[in-house]
Amino acid sequence: MQGAIKRKCVPVTYRRDVRAGFVVRRFDSARDSFDEMTTLLHRAFARLGEMQLNCTCVDQTVSVTAARASLGDCFVAVYEGRLIGTMTLHAHDRASICAIYRNPYVASVHQFGVDPAWQNRGVGRLLLAFADHWAAIRGYAELALDTPQPATHLLAFYRAQGFRIAEFKRFDGKYYDSAILSRPAIANRRFAAWTHPIIPTRNAARAA
Repeated sequence: MQGAIKRKCVPVTYRRDVRAGFVVRRFDSARDSFDEMTTLLHRAFARLGEMQLNCTCVDQTVSVTAARASLGDCFVAVYEGRLIGTMTLHAHDRASICAIYRNPYVASVHQFGVDPAWQNRGVGRLLLAFADHWAAIRGYAELALDTPQPATHLLAFYRAQGFRIAEFKRFDGKYYDSAILSRPAIANRRFAAWTHPIIPTRNAARAA
């Protein structure tokens, strides 16, 4: 890990076939709304709020959503013009309390959420695959994220996607410990699946 790290400035513009209607792209202030993103995150994190976990996304304000999105590259998943998922991808953070976030070879995922009507339909997995590609083409070796340790359903999801637990940390102001997880960032992970459209159920389409 000696010497300068050369990052490739490669634009990421991949998206699903427009016939599926499901698109992953950068947040665009001309057509996307932080109000809508905030409402999406509130819905996505409602279960954690019911578990008395004071995650930031449970009840954060619109201004907090916008501020957090500005810290990295913010992407959205969109179906028929409506946000169904979001994530913000970060370069390494020299000031983080987590050793893995400070590692110059590790990128990380933050403010990650999928609308409950679209959960368990592969949207989260595809967003993470997109994040893998974003990180790998920039020269990062791993992709990291954190989730509340008491949220065993989320730990199970991330571990099923190949993430391993690196450490546990208590972030400022939180009532719980967070599991910090990572996995190798590999370009084109699962991208073959992007040729297959997501066909929403009738209820999911209405809810989206």
